[in-house]
Amino acid sequence: MSAQLQNVLPRLRPMREEDVQAVMVVELLNYPFPWTEGILRDCIRVGYSCWVYEADDCIAGYGVLSVGAGEAHILNISIHPEYQGRGLGRELMVHLLGRARDHGADTAFLEVRPSNRVAVQLYESIGFNQAGLRRDYYPAARGREDALIMALAL
Repeated sequence: MSAQLQNVLPRLRPMREEDVQAVMVVELLNYPFPWTEGILRDCIRVGYSCWVYEADDCIAGYGVLSVGAGEAHILNISIHPEYQGRGLGRELMVHLLGRARDHGADTAFLEVRPSNRVAVQLYESIGFNQAGLRRDYYPAARGREDALIMALAL
């Protein structure tokens, strides 16, 4: 991403099939155990609420939300490293939570690695609280890592 693009304000829009390769760039930059293109394509195909931040021709971030039976699940959210620290993650979370409310959800859930302190602090600042723990949920460099289950009443 060029320095010129760093000053462009990203716009939020629904994710399209043709965005998946660009979304994968962000996914691979941020996660040692990333989702696959197939997972992202399946999320779009089954009708999950999938959103991207677009800056010119680049994807600056994305989020994936599923809603059913009165519950929303934030499945994935990621901001390109060059755009981190600018409030995009917070804006994207607020947008996804708004979509969850629009679809009749009364509670939102997500899982997060306890080692991802920046994400945990963001979610807590929005109002999420720890609701549980999933043991050995995430793959890790040495074995598995637990996941904090976080919940927010909508």
